Amino acid sequence: MTLPQIRITYCTQCMWLLRAGWMAQELLSTFGQELGEVTLVPGTGGIFTVTCNGELIWDRKRDGGFPDAAQLKQLVRDMIDPERDLGHSDRKGHKAKDPA
Repeated sequence: MTLPQIRITYCTQCMWLLRAGWMAQELLSTFGQELGEVTLVPGTGGIFTVTCNGELIWDRKRDGGFPDAAQLKQLVRDMIDPERDLGHSDRKGHKAKDPA
C-alpha cells in the first residue's frame, strides 16, 4: 500500500516558504506515519496550492486565501481517513456516531 503524498506549491516571489513549511509541519505532526511524504514545491505568480495524491484540495486563488491549520487538516483527513476524529481541531458535527 502506498501512503498518501501531499504536495504544497508556494510562490517564491511572495515569500510564502515559511507559510508552506509551517503547514507541512502541521500535517506531519498530526498525521505522522500515515503520510508517505509532504513535498514543498517552489513556484511563481502567486501560487499556493495543496494536493493529495495529485488531487487539488486547496488553491489560494480558487478558495480565497490560505487555509488555517485546522481547515487543512480536515481536508487531508477527508481524503486519507474520513472516519478519523481530529479532536479539538475538528469541525463540529463530524463525528460518525450519534452520542444519543
